[in-house]
Order: sequence, then C-alpha cells, then structure tokens
Amino acid sequence: MTDHPGILFTVLAFLLVIGPLIFVHELGHYLAGRWCGVKADVFSIGFGREIAGYTDSRGTRWKLGWMPMGGYVKFAGDMNPASQPTPEWLALPPEERARTFQAKPVWQRFLIVFAGPLTNFLVAIAIFMAFFAAYGVPRTPSVLSAVMDGSPAAKAGLQPGDRVVAIAGRPVDTFDELADMIRFRPQERLQLDIERGSSRQSLFVVTAADVERDRFGNEFRKGTIGVMSGPQVIEPVSLLQLPVEATRQTIGIVRMMVDTLGQIITGRRSVKELGGPLKIAQVSGQQASLGLLNFVMLMALISINLGFINLLPIPMLDGGHLVFYLFEGIARRPVPERAMEWAFRSGLAVLLSFMIFVTLNDILSLGALKGLAGLIG
Repeated sequence: MTDHPGILFTVLAFLLVIGPLIFVHELGHYLAGRWCGVKADVFSIGFGREIAGYTDSRGTRWKLGWMPMGGYVKFAGDMNPASQPTPEWLALPPEERARTFQAKPVWQRFLIVFAGPLTNFLVAIAIFMAFFAAYGVPRTPSVLSAVMDGSPAAKAGLQPGDRVVAIAGRPVDTFDELADMIRFRPQERLQLDIERGSSRQSLFVVTAADVERDRFGNEFRKGTIGVMSGPQVIEPVSLLQLPVEATRQTIGIVRMMVDTLGQIITGRRSVKELGGPLKIAQVSGQQASLGLLNFVMLMALISINLGFINLLPIPMLDGGHLVFYLFEGIARRPVPERAMEWAFRSGLAVLLSFMIFVTLNDILSLGALKGLAGLIG
C-alpha cells in the first residue's frame, strides 16, 4: 500500500520549507543593502494583497502577502524592474537620493543582488555542517568490491579491486562521488580512469538506465554500471574541516544540478523530470512524514536549488541583473535602456512560460487530470 501524507500536512510542510528559505534569500538582499547604506522601503514574503505587516523605525514595511510563492525587497530608488533611474528618482533631494539603490556604485549593486542566492548556499552549508558534526562524514573508497556478470562494467573490462580515480576527466575520491556521477548520466559513454595494482589505465563504459520507484510512487531514471562498493566508513570531522566538507557537499550538488540541466537541454533527459511548486509541495510532505532529519536535509537541497535558479542569467532573476552589472562594470556604462526593456520583456515571457510548463508537468505527473476525468465520468 502506498503511504501518502494528508493534504493539510503537505501544505503545511511546503510552507515550512519554502517560507523560511524565501525569507533568508530576501534577508540576504536586505542585509547587504543595509550594509551599503541603501534604505529598504518594503520587505515582503509572498505577493499580492498584504495580510499582515508592520513598519519599523527605519521606515521599512515588513509584510506578508497572501500568495506565498516568492518575495522581494524594494529598495528606495529601485522604481522599475530594470532598476533604471526614473524622473522621480532624479527629482529626489541629494541626501535622500544618496540612500537609494541607483546611487550606489555598480560593485555594491552587484553585491546586494548576489547576496540573496549566496545566503541560500550558506544556509545549506550550515545544515550540512550540523549534520556532519552530529553524525560524521560518510566515506566509502572508490574501490570496486564486485562487478555484476553481464553488466556494463563487466563488458567494459572492470574487475573487483579496481579503484576508480576519475570519470570523464573529473577526479573521484569516494564511491559516493562515483555513484553520483554515474547516476545522473543514464545511457552515456563515459571514460573511467582506474588504478589496477600498480598500473593505471582508461576504460570506456556505456551506462544503463534504471527506473526506480520510491514508496510514494515517484519514478526516477538513473544511470548504473553494475558494480558494488566496499564497506562504508564514517569519519569524524574536526571543527576546522566542517566548513570545508559542507562546502564540498554543496558544490557537488550544484555540479549535479548543472549536469542535469545540461542533459535536459540537450535532450538526454526528459523534461518530465522537471518539477514545480506542486511537486515541491508533494515531496515536502513526503519527507516531513519520514522525520525531522529528512525534512531538514530537504530544506538544504531546496535552498541550493533556490540559490542556483536565481543565479541563472535570465532577466527578472538575480542572475540577469548580475549580467547587466557585469556589463556596466566592464563597459563603464549601463546597458542601453531599450535593450534592457526588451531583455526584461523576454525574461518575463520565459519565466511565465516555464512556470506554466512545470505546473502542467506537476499536474500530469501527479495524476490530477486523470482523477478529474474520473470524477467527470
């Protein structure tokens, strides 16, 4: 029997995941702006009509919108989506204009925008640090203890006792790294650099695609070559090494995201694997039902996702703004206003199209349309 958490529990879990992560993302923008001397007019979690809020002594309106699908910080002087000066900004008194976003040098504007995604990565690093401090870092040497008969590994010539040191030119230190790199490359031809005794050689293996189903009915397509690892070793981590190990874990997850996105763009993975807010809500409820540790680790993964997505060079996202600021810093002049206008129009169209697509993808993957058809008869 499939175990599914209730709808109210799922909604609550989703809000407990996405709400704090949006808050810390916007808090990164806010704190960086405050450090640079920029006044924040509004700090909002959610969009739409305000359902609760207050104004602090600095004149910032902290509010909660009825639609909890994002948030924003509106800085003084940031009067349009492209953050371009307007006649209203030019008409401000000099002392008031000095506290606006547009009055700051390009490097400070870059820092303010970059601080949001950076905060999401730092949250994930902090979660991993706490996990590693409590449980240690699991390490399994990248030595093959067994090779399945007839498997892709056997066909490639791999043998028990081989140590894999690199895959597709990327160094491998542990079996977990080996498994992760293969898992996200189903049906691909990969070069494996191995150590066999005192010699080193390169072999080529074509990964197989294995479709797995979890206890909730979700399907995952993973690469496999048919090898087994040796026993796992849990190593304690010193306080000085905790940030290093947590950062390495975060970078590894970002690297897998880049690989997966590249595979979807090139058609090596199905776009059906993309998930939106409904899928996040479903997974949030599932992981919360499995315990606090699973839920917190999911928060770390979603936080990395949020930081990564916001750094994509798409206008309307933080990454799009950063590209414009890089251009301004290099060319010593802002991006032309007309080019900025068209960029933001196209970026808005891309984001809306993507949101509609992933939402429809969620509906199809969750079987909502089939259920609705059954109700209609």
